[in-house]
Amino acid sequence: MLEAWTASPARFREDANAEEELVRGGYRDRLVVELAQNAADAAARAGAPGRLYLRLETATAGPATLIAANTGAPLDAAGVGSLSTLRASTKRTGPTVGRFGVGFAAVLAVSEAPQVHSTTGAVGWSTEFTRDAIAAVPELAAEADRRRGAVPVLRLPFEVAGQPPDGYDTAVVLPLRDAAALDLVTRLLAEVDDALLLALAGLDAIEIVTPDSRRELSAQRSGAWVTVRAGARVTRWRTVHRSGELPAEVVAERPVEERADWQLTWALPIEDDRPAPLPDTVRPVLHAPTPTDERLDLPALLLGSFPVDSSRRRVAPGRATDLLLDAAAEAYADLVAALAGAVGPAAAALIPGPVGVGEIDAQLRRAILEKLADRSFLPAADGGLPLRPRDAVLVADCGAELTEVLSPVLGGLLPPGWPSSALTRLGARRLSLAEVVDELAGIDRPPAWWRSCYSAVDGGDREALRGLPVPLADGRLVRDPREVLLPGDVDAQTLSALGLRVAHPEAVHPLLERLGARPATAEAVVDHPAVRGLVAGLIGGYPEEQQAVAEALLTLVGAAPWATRPWLAELPLPDVDGELTPAGELLLPGGALVDVLEPDALGVVDEKLLERFGPDALRAVGVLDSFAVVQDTDLPADPECADHDLDGEEEWLAAVAAAAGSGGPAIVVVFSAVRDLDLVAADRWPAALALLSGPDLRSLVTEPARVRRADGRGAELPSYTAWWLGEHPVLAGRRPRDLRAPDADLVLHGLWDEAPPGLDLFFARALGVRTGLAELLDRPDGPSELLARLADPGRHVGRKQLGVLYRALAAVAPERVPEQDYLRVPDGPRTRVVPADDVVVVDAPDLLALCADVALPVAVELAADLAEVLLLPLASERTPAPVLDAGEPVPVPVTVRDLLGPRCPAEYVEHETLRVAGPDGPVEVDWRWVGGHLHAATTRGLAFGLAWAAGAWERRWLVCAALEDPEQLPAALDEEDLTPRV
Repeated sequence: MLEAWTASPARFREDANAEEELVRGGYRDRLVVELAQNAADAAARAGAPGRLYLRLETATAGPATLIAANTGAPLDAAGVGSLSTLRASTKRTGPTVGRFGVGFAAVLAVSEAPQVHSTTGAVGWSTEFTRDAIAAVPELAAEADRRRGAVPVLRLPFEVAGQPPDGYDTAVVLPLRDAAALDLVTRLLAEVDDALLLALAGLDAIEIVTPDSRRELSAQRSGAWVTVRAGARVTRWRTVHRSGELPAEVVAERPVEERADWQLTWALPIEDDRPAPLPDTVRPVLHAPTPTDERLDLPALLLGSFPVDSSRRRVAPGRATDLLLDAAAEAYADLVAALAGAVGPAAAALIPGPVGVGEIDAQLRRAILEKLADRSFLPAADGGLPLRPRDAVLVADCGAELTEVLSPVLGGLLPPGWPSSALTRLGARRLSLAEVVDELAGIDRPPAWWRSCYSAVDGGDREALRGLPVPLADGRLVRDPREVLLPGDVDAQTLSALGLRVAHPEAVHPLLERLGARPATAEAVVDHPAVRGLVAGLIGGYPEEQQAVAEALLTLVGAAPWATRPWLAELPLPDVDGELTPAGELLLPGGALVDVLEPDALGVVDEKLLERFGPDALRAVGVLDSFAVVQDTDLPADPECADHDLDGEEEWLAAVAAAAGSGGPAIVVVFSAVRDLDLVAADRWPAALALLSGPDLRSLVTEPARVRRADGRGAELPSYTAWWLGEHPVLAGRRPRDLRAPDADLVLHGLWDEAPPGLDLFFARALGVRTGLAELLDRPDGPSELLARLADPGRHVGRKQLGVLYRALAAVAPERVPEQDYLRVPDGPRTRVVPADDVVVVDAPDLLALCADVALPVAVELAADLAEVLLLPLASERTPAPVLDAGEPVPVPVTVRDLLGPRCPAEYVEHETLRVAGPDGPVEVDWRWVGGHLHAATTRGLAFGLAWAAGAWERRWLVCAALEDPEQLPAALDEEDLTPRV
């Protein structure tokens, strides 16, 4: 070698650079791995179990030393040559793992004077020896200087003295360079773990001795199992081995001296017969076969003869790697399949996820998932042949009971416990409970099997079970238990007549009732949706079917304690003439309603039905012995929504809408109305009213309809029944609203005729009979009706009575009173009716003489309100009547001022003649109070004006007497004191 360097100094530089690259690069922390690999190779060459002994010695003086002794074939001349060359290994054949002949270079990371002691001799290398050897060659010495003394170490071996420890054949002795080297060796020795024994099958034991500790690791191999003991820790590994040769076209891509055969191993830790996580001490990387930097995130170790780059840290890309990864995936699938039969669902933990931690890991995962998807390794729940994942079915929350039930009918079903997340990645089908229900829809199984099925799914999601099939007593299979009856009290003949679905007795389970099936009680049968639909479609059907359904329902409701179902009124029944008629349009023979309605207004039910089923059953299906009632909710107050076939319903809804006011549609919250009022015979109303005022129907008249306005506010208005009765001549041939009660307010006398005696006043008031003024004005149309009756010239109304009525009208909201064409006004002690356009409301007494129109005098505090309600002008606004003549101010007598109080004016304006501007010119008057001044031309006018101005209008005649004859005032005052006070 020295001659070669001398002949070519460039070769010297190449060897120095190559060795330095290995030591500082990929081999800087692979010392222990490479020593173990050499030990395994030596054991393989000797054909005996290999042992490796690693001892770290430290000394107070001199460097620390690492000794690596091994059993096996001793060092020979070829071996020395291999150790002293780069990339020219002697390991061309045999079960060794080295390839490039560079592994021994790892010793240079910690030592500058490595030695190998063997039973056949000893050899060493040294930086110092190399420097001395090249010192005589000027060109090489100059190159070493330029490299600051860095020279190749492992190219010039020299003989040394030494023997391996007892019991070992070879020892590598490494004096450590410095403290950093000691730290590195200490760390590498501590990192020795199971993976080293698994990767190097030639090694059976490793002993590690340091100044502080002693550790032993051993491997016991038995077929596919390797048991590694590391002190007190024992780990069992399940292994799978594969080997083969690379095809020629693949070998052509690799270096010439790289071997064509390959091998790989998967090692899976097993604990308690189940896959366990990798020990914390084992790095999760690909071993080729010693550790690389290729991370794997799989639960097993992969060790194999993967091609690596010169650093031996990265797998070299190419077809050789692809082939080995594919073989590794196949072997991994074999491992999963082998364990699946032994550990069951625990094997699913071996199925890799879809995301890799690196390129190699991702490629390996994809290949494993692809091969497992087509591998028949999953146990079938029915005990049949193993299943491929793509053929397997998983059911959510499927326990042992449900599995036992489903396995005969659901192909590919897996036993309980297999996780869906892993298997669905392999193509397994996961069914929800609702999908299982769909799968069951078409199967044919005995009723008892279905009961077992219900027991197995009991407790599952109710919504998912809604479509659960149910076998019927007639042999059919239907879905949705809500449409099914369970065998109960009702006999089969009745159920058959109604065409109902009844579950087979052997299939009955409590779950069906929880899902909506109901026992076949009489009430449940009648309330079944199918029965209601059947009744609705009977009119126009076959007589035989109609008769069978009618008899079945009459039987069911005959002795039932529950309420009548309104829709049963559609049930066709024969009348006395044999014609089929809806029950709700038939009368009960001898019932109260028969003698109330017009003859032949409604049919009478066949008496044979009455004899056979009794009156209670006929009433239950809607046959009438009293008035029928129509009910609804949230009915819009709109005539177009009148669809209950009631007389005058459109008019009533229009009246409700008008009373509710504008702003949007009003809603009748609860609509209850008596039907067939228009069919009552005119001379039978006393009997009809007796029925209506009875306990069953009375509230439909007396209770108002609750109305919700568009703005959310509520209102109570007369019900339809009360409204209809009030609008028709039901009381002695008169409309109730045209009559007053005998003891009604006196102010209503003359306007309404007296009702017949003996009325139930509360009931009569609901019909519209008038009982009082306040009650009248509270009704929506009360103010309008009162004014209409006042405008009737044929009515007798006194002046005082009219004043009371107008006072009450003044308090009504103006929007409730429509404009009137005619009004009643005072006329002396009586009253008369005049056109409304001629009337003016007089709000001051001094304006009476000025009114060209018909005067309606009212108290001043009511005038403005009444004028607004009646849409009339005020006299004070229409006729200002200013004073036209001048007068003289005159003091008011003290006697009068004392009589009228502090509001009495202190003076007035006296006129010989007092004229004011009237509508048609000047008008002569007695007095005028205008602009806060009193003008008077006569004693009477002065008295009246002072009383008005002082707010004591009732004392005007007393003031007049005091002005005309003051001496008579004391007597007049005494007489006034005797006046009764109201």
